Amino acid sequence: MGAGALAVAACAGGEPEVAMAPGDPLPDLTADQNARFLEGREIFSRQWTPEEGLGPLFMQPGCGSCHDLPSIGGAGVEPLREATSWDPETGCDLLIHEGGPLVQNYATPLLQAAGFTGEAVPPSATGYVAMDGPALFGLGLLEAIPDETILARADPDDADGDGISGRASWLPDGRLGRLGSKAYRATVFDLVEGSFRRSLGLTTPSYPDEETVGGVPVPPEADPVPDPELTDETLRLVSDYLRWLAPPLPREPMSEAEADTVRLGEEVFHSIGCPACHVPAMATGPNEVKALDRKTVRLYSDLLLHDLAPERPTICGPTATPSEVRTARLMGARFRTSYMHDSRAPTINRAVLLHGGEAAAVRARYEALTPEAQRALVMFVGSR
Repeated sequence: MGAGALAVAACAGGEPEVAMAPGDPLPDLTADQNARFLEGREIFSRQWTPEEGLGPLFMQPGCGSCHDLPSIGGAGVEPLREATSWDPETGCDLLIHEGGPLVQNYATPLLQAAGFTGEAVPPSATGYVAMDGPALFGLGLLEAIPDETILARADPDDADGDGISGRASWLPDGRLGRLGSKAYRATVFDLVEGSFRRSLGLTTPSYPDEETVGGVPVPPEADPVPDPELTDETLRLVSDYLRWLAPPLPREPMSEAEADTVRLGEEVFHSIGCPACHVPAMATGPNEVKALDRKTVRLYSDLLLHDLAPERPTICGPTATPSEVRTARLMGARFRTSYMHDSRAPTINRAVLLHGGEAAAVRARYEALTPEAQRALVMFVGSR
């Protein structure tokens, strides 16, 4: 299969599987949709300036700065710093009164002139991570998976007794969260708007006020650009770009011997129970956009929250404790340079060994494998 070819295999339900070369749009877009994809990609790739509204606090000057490997829309190596506070009685505090969960590294010249150079981790934070920017491939397909498909796998009370109790992330407004490491976003638009506001410091029609600097309001002289700095149409264009960004094809083996090892790794992946959380494939429901209509996506996730053990906590989320994370997608794992939701694992092997809590039994089975079987599983995951 060529690098830009569409994978046309079908899942058990008959829905065609979708995968393309990294950075390509989904097939079956109309001419108008493809034009919006290209326009949104241009905005996503753009480097913003303070004169256009960047900042006054920001992480990077453009979306593509943190999402460019192996192509625009992919992963990144620039760390995103987040901090929260957790209390078992009151729950998760996103530290909005101290500047919010994202700790912005940089300040515009006008903000620096006012005496601010960036943010520090809030004093009341109990959790902190510095994680690589995640790949954004295939988000529209994830968004288009019906709620009932995801909820069918939820087992919050472990009714079947297998030790795995995936929990749905119900947002305060009643929607099902499925995007982000803590499943705190329901739609691609939500993800885009939040990223523009927090990572680039650009205000939007729904959120026209600048965020504070560690809880201190931005001095008026440091923010001369009228708010809101983005239009809803700009947000919709970038959302359509990401919504129609295709998932990547797996890497083709370089030899028959490698193909045999990858096949063995897939068998091991199933035999030790990885698919209990890393569900290989799901299908989208009926959709007015043909490119998203009843398609199979090999996401290797159930899009549910799982507890990976309190001894490995990170930040909390609006619906998640510090030790709960949404099952990471293995789709596109071959392009990553770090693993786990908080980028703490430098290798796939280390990522498996960091699984605890609900995944402890699977980890133990992995540890009991022969070195050959472990290498095969790592090669399989690394080929996705």
